[in-house]
Amino acid sequence: MNRNQDKKYEGFPRKVRYVPVPAPLLDSLLEEIDDLAELKCTLRAIAMLHVKKGHPRFVTLGELQADRTLARSLAQCEDSAAQRIEQGMAKAVRRGTIAVASVEENGTRQQLFTLNTETNRGALEKVAQGVTSVGSLPVPEPWVEPEDTPNIFALYEQNVGMLSPMIADELREAEELYPVEWIAEAIGEAVGLNKRSWRYISRILERWEHEGRGHGKPGRYSKKAVRY
Repeated sequence: MNRNQDKKYEGFPRKVRYVPVPAPLLDSLLEEIDDLAELKCTLRAIAMLHVKKGHPRFVTLGELQADRTLARSLAQCEDSAAQRIEQGMAKAVRRGTIAVASVEENGTRQQLFTLNTETNRGALEKVAQGVTSVGSLPVPEPWVEPEDTPNIFALYEQNVGMLSPMIADELREAEELYPVEWIAEAIGEAVGLNKRSWRYISRILERWEHEGRGHGKPGRYSKKAVRY
């Protein structure tokens, strides 16, 4: 059973981000897509591509399988989340919403996905032909639910200071914007630099969002800096 199914969403925070989605995906294609994994994978891939830098923009199958949000959204399926993600992306490719290219690096073949537009198809074709180099590709491990998820409110009080109503609201908004592991690691980084303020922590999160943080996969926070 989904542990969040009875939890009512409290509304979008004031700093909510917006991701552009092609209109047909919310119109005619929405009528046709009957597989939840395909729909979730397509939407999440679009969101991940939106924050990518450079050209061509693509996301690998490994990155999708390592994505916490996508993996958790498909964790209740009979197959593993990694399998459902692979199946969902395959269906999106067959439908034509997502384009794919296969490249080999260090003896490992990887799939690169992007939104299926004329420009992106041309860019992926050049990548597949070796005309365009994509550099070193990440090979992350599929995301697995940790046994103990950090409590960011407790972490803040233990490492930064008292939790005022205003800071509590800021933390709740941050939970909507970033993975909880990012917030925990940002607190740890701030503590390690002796910059114990929410303002500094939020700047770390904003920097990671704009400059990238391990291709969308949060790094490991320092247990030495953050006390439980």
